[in-house]
Amino acid sequence: MAEWIAVCPLHEIDEEDVVRFDHDGRTFAVYRAPDDSVWATDGLCTHEHVHLADGLVMDETIECPKHNGRFNYQTGEAMRAPVCVNLNTYPARLRDGTVEIEI
Repeated sequence: MAEWIAVCPLHEIDEEDVVRFDHDGRTFAVYRAPDDSVWATDGLCTHEHVHLADGLVMDETIECPKHNGRFNYQTGEAMRAPVCVNLNTYPARLRDGTVEIEI
């Protein structure tokens, strides 16, 4: 059964940035878009299993820090080689100033 899990206060994620969030043996990447909307994906790149929280966020794209593959963090779509497998995405919301994801 899915549940909403608190990640952190919104102010702990810089605008147009990403943070790592670990919960129950899993790792996630949680993003803050320029419009303050929040998004969540699996934390590891589908190519080399490097954590995406160390990558570069540009608009709605996360660039993997190892081989510069890119994903759309809103849809999970793999957008640039060498990545070819999409990321899983998770519902995210802002509730009373706290970022939450549903897992």
